[in-house]
Amino acid sequence: MKLHTLKPAKGATHKEKRLGRGEASGKGGTSTKGNKGGQSRAGYKSKKAHEGGQMPIQRRIPKRGFTNISRVSYKVFNLGQIDQLAEKYGIQEFSLQNLYINNLISQTDLVKVLGNGEIKGKYSFKVNAISEKAKAAIEAAGGSVEILK
Repeated sequence: MKLHTLKPAKGATHKEKRLGRGEASGKGGTSTKGNKGGQSRAGYKSKKAHEGGQMPIQRRIPKRGFTNISRVSYKVFNLGQIDQLAEKYGIQEFSLQNLYINNLISQTDLVKVLGNGEIKGKYSFKVNAISEKAKAAIEAAGGSVEILK
């Protein structure tokens, strides 16, 4: 056996369909596209949500609710998480930059600290918002709070 004598097994390969190459190809005339209409012509493209005359799904399903454009969305941290995060990441100052470096927030996130849980360590916070309860607990533990604009 030599490389130049190798062939695929009988029946393993098929000839490519040559559409629109005359009647003798068996696929001549309309080239298997049917008769007339946009779909038989070059450059045809259907719209993304077109369902062939049926009412499209985005029109069948009713609209619900609304999006408040004035909403300010915060990434929330509770006091109960702070000691764990400080231990895990070695953070003493909870600033936006430190949280971003440790992949706890994205670059555009706003951070708010809430007072759920207890704080044991002495930490400094530079955040966008903080609840009164959280601020009192942090200052009672010897920490400091700075609110960024």
